Amino acid sequence: MEPRLRFKYDREADILHIDKCAPYAEQDSEELEDAVVARLNPHTGAVENLEVLFFSTRLLRTDLFELPVSAELRLAGKEAA
Repeated sequence: MEPRLRFKYDREADILHIDKCAPYAEQDSEELEDAVVARLNPHTGAVENLEVLFFSTRLLRTDLFELPVSAELRLAGKEAA
């Protein structure tokens, strides 16, 4: 079963955390475009966490905010077709 995505907003730091698992010290980090940080599995390179910096300012923009990653979404507990 694939892990569920968890969203947590840190108001004090103004960061939206999108997590497949809890962050851990061994993860690699890569800054993507538009102030988004990806935390990567050190063995597979898979994205495990995203940190969207300055999140509240994005809500004030008129342009569309897109994350610079691709995703396959499906209901939790459902098998891929």
